[in-house]
Parts: sequence; C-alpha cells; structure tokens
Amino acid sequence: MSLPAQVKLVEVGPRDGLQNEAMPLTVEDKVLLVDSLVAAGLHNIEVGAFVNPQWVPQMANSETVFEQIQRHAGVSYRALVPNMKGYQRALEVEASEIAVFTAASEAFNQKNINCSIEQSFTRIDEIFTSAGADNIAVRGYVSCALGCPYSGPVEPALVLEVCQRLLDQGCYEVSVADTTGVGSVGSMSRLLDVLVHALGPEVLALHCHDTYGQALANIACGLQYGIASIDASVAGLGGCPYAPGSNGNVATEDVVYMLQDMGIECGVDLTQLIEVGRSISARLERGNQSRVALAKSY
Repeated sequence: MSLPAQVKLVEVGPRDGLQNEAMPLTVEDKVLLVDSLVAAGLHNIEVGAFVNPQWVPQMANSETVFEQIQRHAGVSYRALVPNMKGYQRALEVEASEIAVFTAASEAFNQKNINCSIEQSFTRIDEIFTSAGADNIAVRGYVSCALGCPYSGPVEPALVLEVCQRLLDQGCYEVSVADTTGVGSVGSMSRLLDVLVHALGPEVLALHCHDTYGQALANIACGLQYGIASIDASVAGLGGCPYAPGSNGNVATEDVVYMLQDMGIECGVDLTQLIEVGRSISARLERGNQSRVALAKSY
C-alpha cells in the first residue's frame, strides 16, 4: 500500500499529555498552550477532559480553558468524555467534537474506569444517541491495543471486536492506542493486518506511547498500511496514570520531522512547534522528551 500524501495530526498534549503531569498549571498556561499549538499549524486539538477531578486533577478547569481559548475556523477543539455528565459539560462549552474510550483489556478497563468492557459500552451508549441528535462527531479510543500492564499481550481479534463496535455505534474514527508503549513493528504489523483488512485504514488512527522507544517505528509501520491519522503530544508530554511505567506519548515534533522527511504533508511549522514544546516543558519543570527539539538545541 502506498504512503498517504497527507496526515492529520491530532494533538493530545493539552489533555492526554497534561493529565499525568504532577506540576499544576493555571488556566492561562493551558489556554496559551492550546492557542500556541494552533498557531504552529495544528488543527485538531484535544483541549481537555470532562472527568472527575478527584481522579484527574489536571483536568479540573477544562470548562474555563474551553471558554478562554481563541477559536479559529477550521480547527477542531475536542473533549474527552466518560459519560453523559461529561458529554453535557462538553456541549455547554461548545466542544467541536467529543471522544469516548474503552479498552481491549478487561483488566485495564477495571483499573482505569472500574468497569468491564461491556459495561463501558453501556455507559457510552447514551452519549452516541445524544451526539447523533446534536450532530456532534464522536471519536473513539481503544486503550491497550498491543499489550496490557496487568494481563500481558492482547489478541488482535479482541481489538478488532472493540473497534468494530465503536464504529457501529457511530464513531467516525477509532484511535488504536499502544497505551504502555510495548508494541514494536512486529506486533503492530500483526494487529494492522487484522484491523486494516477488516475495517480499512480510513477509519483508523494510531496513538503510540514511546516507553520502549518504538513509537516512531510503529507510526511508520501504520503509514505503510495507509493510516493517515496520528495522535501525538508536544514535547512528548504525558503517560497514563493507570499504566505503571508507561512513558509519554510520542512527541509531535518528532512525528512532524519524520513526516516532512518522508514528503508527507501535515501543515505544521516545526520551528514554531519546537518553541511551544520548550515553553511548556519549562513551565512544567520537566525535561523535553522530543529528540528533535533536543537535537536542535545544540
């Protein structure tokens, strides 16, 4: 299969990136981060999550962030929602679209959201119904698609079953997540052999963590399967609070560098993006995880 000519980058730093960071940020910090990412050319931004702040304190002020960002035409400002209460909160701040989530691992679902895979679908059934009536696009996440920190390897057939169900319920796209970053090109190829054959690449996205340093290789593998939607987090922010030992998401800067070298359009100003990553890393008092940003600092 030929490589895509253009890739949609979904910037998850303001949500998935920040949710596992210990340093609290002000609303102003988060608004500046979102606005700066848009200015750098990213047009699909996951701004926040409407979840219980007791469990994810960094997302406590997501409403205010949505209210204060500068909206631009052609930019999708997204929100992650776990249930109808979260959906209503997202609707009130006029999120462009929403994301729902489940996992391909029963053990991870229990640790993450205290319910089974089946129960997680029951929780989000009503969201699909309401989103359809409200004409709100829904994106799905499938966590632990290549391995679970509690139960080990995950069978591709189970990932397919969960992806298919999300698509059947109304997701326009499903982001397949290597939440623990354990995947390599071998396991990614085996998974995509199943998923792309059954579903096609057009409805799939990849969400890769870089715990074992395999994220870029896994994304390059996905590109070869025709997948043209990639999640990434500026400066490699993040990790998963319910996946012990998982490092941050793949750095958006590193993905952009690779895409540009491959001749694949993504619409991002790399120099400007590197500055955004440096700024948020300094504010968080943590090291910048982008290899490209570090290399260009010498």
